[in-house]
Amino acid sequence: MSSIQLTSRLAISSSAVALLVVASAACVVHRNEPSAPAPAVASTPAPVAGQTERPGVDWPSFRGPLASGISEGGPSPTSWSVERSEKILWKTPVPGLGHSSPVIWGDRVFVTTAVGSAEDPYLKVGLYGNIEPVPDEGVLRFIVYCLDKQSGKILWERTARTGAPRIKRHTKSTHANPTPATDGKHLVVFFGSEGLYAYDLDGRLLWKKDLGLLDSGYYEVPAAQWGFGSSPVIHEDRVIVQCDIQSGGFLAAFRLSDGQEIWRTPREEVPTWSTPTVHVSEGRAQVIANGWKRIAGYDERTGQEIWWMKGGGDIPVPTPIVAHDLIFITNAHGGPSPVYAIRTDASGEIGSEEGSPSRRHLAWSAPRGGAYMQTPLVYGEHLYVCRDNGQLSVFDARTGQVLHTQRLGSGATGFTASAVAADGKIYYTSESGEIFVLSAGPQPELIATNAMDEIVMATPAISEGVLYFRTRGHLVAVGDRLPEVGGSR
Repeated sequence: MSSIQLTSRLAISSSAVALLVVASAACVVHRNEPSAPAPAVASTPAPVAGQTERPGVDWPSFRGPLASGISEGGPSPTSWSVERSEKILWKTPVPGLGHSSPVIWGDRVFVTTAVGSAEDPYLKVGLYGNIEPVPDEGVLRFIVYCLDKQSGKILWERTARTGAPRIKRHTKSTHANPTPATDGKHLVVFFGSEGLYAYDLDGRLLWKKDLGLLDSGYYEVPAAQWGFGSSPVIHEDRVIVQCDIQSGGFLAAFRLSDGQEIWRTPREEVPTWSTPTVHVSEGRAQVIANGWKRIAGYDERTGQEIWWMKGGGDIPVPTPIVAHDLIFITNAHGGPSPVYAIRTDASGEIGSEEGSPSRRHLAWSAPRGGAYMQTPLVYGEHLYVCRDNGQLSVFDARTGQVLHTQRLGSGATGFTASAVAADGKIYYTSESGEIFVLSAGPQPELIATNAMDEIVMATPAISEGVLYFRTRGHLVAVGDRLPEVGGSR
């Protein structure tokens, strides 16, 4: 889901809930070997959007550097206690509701929220199937916060817009779902139908754009509005947004300096909640978008489609990720729950059917075991895919072989936030606020479980070995030590 990545979670139909709870993670993997042996590839992806010159320090967008979910900035914590304030470096209240993840540049942390008059706005988490939106919530303030990474002190706040939301939200969603993006000079925040905004890092508004009514609710029941969840991506001099909505969906690029539209490509797609990924290899920069009718790669300079395929779940949420010269796509709603590994040099239509000539760009696929909400994680040689009910599958990232399955939690707790990794550890966050810390490897072991004592829907950020959790009411820094002063801009 944004990233919740969303960072917000959509409704699941009752049949889909039952399917997620009882389905086995075992799957048949279809491999399509290249005509010549593929060269050995380092596990680190090629440079893409969100890359930073200070790895381990900056976490510039949803899922951090390269949208990878990984930050190797020093020792990261294993066990902590919010109740006893053990390894809690700071805890700052954030009013309102928001599922956007924090982003970090140098010594600053940025996050968004939507604040109304209600002291306790309605939010219902867990595995359930209701699709009705929350009724009228009145006037909201759509706010951007900047905090000091060292102390948690709020340095500035800006109200991007004040007014009644143009779209209703789902009971598990908020009006501040998209995660911001920054390149160290610009901060881009997206409130869906409430607009796209660019600030400098001191909070000066540079430009804003109204992209119209962005209704990404349930395509089969258009009255079931759910808000908006796709996060912006910055790549070089451009801001890229994916707006798959009820009608008139598009992928677009805007000039970072002034917001001028550079290109807009129509998307014949149902509403989705997925954030795009930009990947650069062999001199080709492509924007990769998840979808149901149109999983596709687009030329980053022109918006022209390079390759496409269809299939999978009908409400795509996970962000595409890239590692080992492969693009990993998953989605899981409405029955199918595939995992696709697409070669980064793909072109034209890609078929998923066995024996299809156009299947050559598909390195491997698994018909079952994919995720509905969470973006998967590639850490080293392994692909980790966790479903809404905590069913975790570990794949060999290059071949698709299923190496291990296990359950996180009881099976009755929902998981929306995407996994992140650091220091040989993987962090999984349940909606109820339990953080499961696992050892990385082909057979992960649970080494600690930590309670945040609040609902957690947002994917955490990591900087210099410190984890930053956005809970329902706070931003919380967890670590063995404070980050160094002046890791700055």
